[in-house]
Amino acid sequence: MKTAQAGTLESMDCIVTVTETEKGRGISIAMEGASIVRFGEAMLKATKDTLKDLGVRDISVSIQDNGAGDLVLKARVEAAVRRFAGVRTP
Repeated sequence: MKTAQAGTLESMDCIVTVTETEKGRGISIAMEGASIVRFGEAMLKATKDTLKDLGVRDISVSIQDNGAGDLVLKARVEAAVRRFAGVRTP
């Protein structure tokens, strides 16, 4: 199964892992971390918005959060998706 990852578990960062799913299965998002209780809805929205902007329709996303802000989360989601698609990222 094809996967890609971006990020670290350092403070104020997160690890985003994307995994292929069958076509037509849609997007599934799983989140872990201390910030989820307080910021889970905002993180879910930021992740969905980023995936929509990238044109992603079928993928599984796992987020291990360690205090990442919205910009960091969005960047990690984008980097993981681009790596998954085979696009080189810095």
